[in-house]
Amino acid sequence: MSRTWIVMPVYNEASVVGNVIRGLLPEFPNVVCVDDGSSDGSQRAARQAGAVVVQHPVNLGQGAALQTGIEFALSDPELDCIVTFDADGQHRVEDAKAMVARIKSGEADVVLGSRFLDDRTQLSLAKRVVLRTAAFQSRLSTGLELSDAHNGLRAFNAETAGMIHLTQNRMAHASELIHQIAAINPRWVEHPVEIIYTDYSRSKGQSLLNSVNIVADLFFR
Repeated sequence: MSRTWIVMPVYNEASVVGNVIRGLLPEFPNVVCVDDGSSDGSQRAARQAGAVVVQHPVNLGQGAALQTGIEFALSDPELDCIVTFDADGQHRVEDAKAMVARIKSGEADVVLGSRFLDDRTQLSLAKRVVLRTAAFQSRLSTGLELSDAHNGLRAFNAETAGMIHLTQNRMAHASELIHQIAAINPRWVEHPVEIIYTDYSRSKGQSLLNSVNIVADLFFR
């Protein structure tokens, strides 16, 4: 049987990661958490919730964690799809399931989540402008007509995932990934997803300042 792997970077998410994993397992029984040098017991919480855990001995950044998780999933000879999914509870399992269905139907090789294809995601005006600016810059630099270039919910078939090689360890990995997709030139679509912002997720890097830093990186890196 073919199967999907959820790849979840984890860094000091002990208070939430267990619930996120337990919410995934009924639909996605194969979850690999890449613990990126956590010091709060996230590894233990993820294992107890039912995920496979791969550990970085030190914090290397989200890009490195994603690459490690992708490589782990690719070691499964029955793999058919990889989904990147955040550990902080801001992604919806239902959205991931619908994205995987589009991969398995043969419609696309890559499905990229977008919070701008419907009105479910609640964004401040300032953050909306910043994210739209990032998407515009990505269109200019890659030619991909994306509405949301920095959405962490993504699905790839196994062949495309095998051609991804992230070298930017921290937030620049999101831009690098879009550039690699443009170079690979797979069949891709965007899919409407809801991003659930909470006080917790904002404290873990979903602030407006973080979005501004992403745009600065895009223009000046």
